[in-house]
Amino acid sequence: MYLPKIKKYQKKFDYSYAFGAYPVLELLKNKKEEIYSIYFKKEGLKSEGIEEIKELSEKGDIYTEVNDRLIEKISIKENTYVVAVFKKYESKIEENRNHLVLVNPSNKGNLGTIIRTMLGFKFEDLAIIGPSVDIFDPMVVRATMGGLFGIRFQHFESIEKYILKFPKQNLYTFMLNGEKSIQEVVFKKPFSIIQGNESTGLDDTYLDMGESVYIPHSKDIDSLNLSVATSISLWEASKK
Repeated sequence: MYLPKIKKYQKKFDYSYAFGAYPVLELLKNKKEEIYSIYFKKEGLKSEGIEEIKELSEKGDIYTEVNDRLIEKISIKENTYVVAVFKKYESKIEENRNHLVLVNPSNKGNLGTIIRTMLGFKFEDLAIIGPSVDIFDPMVVRATMGGLFGIRFQHFESIEKYILKFPKQNLYTFMLNGEKSIQEVVFKKPFSIIQGNESTGLDDTYLDMGESVYIPHSKDIDSLNLSVATSISLWEASKK
């Protein structure tokens, strides 16, 4: 049985960590085959969800151990009672599905929140245009509340390579200077909602890429937070 050496997470690792009962439960339910081991903190053995994790681990023949010191050494947040060590895995998004496309996402919290929101509106396919934040970073995993393990995701070097791979997608680029209000847009399936970087958004080359869309808001702010704008676009698209 192979068990990775446990130390503070680094992007170069071929494994990562899921901290907290809910993310670990979602990992067990969706990607059990990728788990190396699960560690518990003694004081949390009676906490909510821990018994279910122990039962599922036993059924899946997954190595478990009570090890307070190890958890304290690698934890990203206080009061962490359980951590799962899992192998980073390959994933591919599907054709003829509605996609969310994030161009150069750079904030861990935003990415995690967006992934969780995707599932809330039944979007399961995420394309990430690099460079981007590490989707397997434990802070991203935690922010998704385990939602990462319920979606399909795929990285692309450029938006051109994404379009080449999925030429049938109807593209909707969300921009401050978009041509049409989201309230007027009719999303034609299969469609791709394309959102830009937190600080720079999408550049003007995206204006001629499909249909450019803006989300109307008051002049009291210059723009919406990426996770908020993405949530609005997913909600509006799912509603229509």
